[in-house]
Amino acid sequence: MSRLAEFRALEQQLAAQLAELESLKNDDGLKREIEFEKKLRDLLAEYGYSLRNIIAILDPQASRRAPAATESKTGTRKPRDVKIYKNPNSGELIETKGGNHRQLKEWKNEFGADVVESWRTQ
Repeated sequence: MSRLAEFRALEQQLAAQLAELESLKNDDGLKREIEFEKKLRDLLAEYGYSLRNIIAILDPQASRRAPAATESKTGTRKPRDVKIYKNPNSGELIETKGGNHRQLKEWKNEFGADVVESWRTQ
């Protein structure tokens, strides 16, 4: 698209958005909401309260629910499964939950990761 065509398209989008903004400015419902919010914020400032204080007054359980919701997201995760590898050459067994096992790394360097993964019994 040429720069001129891009400019014209953006100009049309801007005109459409400005028209939508003007129609919202004349909307009585929006005017009432803005007036309500302004009066509410003035009232909160007059008494030294914040929105959190009001939420705590109206819904005391809200503060107890919020940490539980965030805790489940970042809290404990499912424990890793134990992986068992058996070296067919030596018969040696390794049980590990992660891939950071010293002997397992040595085997992977020596025999290759694909080969060692084929040794998994569980």
